[in-house]
Amino acid sequence: MVGIQGCNATFRFLRPRAHRVCLVGEFNGWDINNLPMTRSADGVWTATLRLDPGEYRFRYWADGHWFVDYAAFGLVHGPFGLEGVVRIVGAGGSPAPAPCPDEIVAA
Repeated sequence: MVGIQGCNATFRFLRPRAHRVCLVGEFNGWDINNLPMTRSADGVWTATLRLDPGEYRFRYWADGHWFVDYAAFGLVHGPFGLEGVVRIVGAGGSPAPAPCPDEIVAA
């Protein structure tokens, strides 16, 4: 499951018996070691990333196995199977690839 707040995406993956889980996707060059997730006491693994507006494909790597997030913004077929999609929307609802502001100021 992915929660979005502004340009921050929080990824949550339930795998209570896993020893190591990493978030893997287009945002980190599909590196299975680059983004380890943090496990909570209830077995939910979490990672939060700040992403520029756009769509990103991703999967979870847990104890040597790939997993897809079926609760993502959608699923697409990649070269090695299904991949989840996370979508970050820019200011005014635009998915244009512009950087996110460092600070959001309320009007």
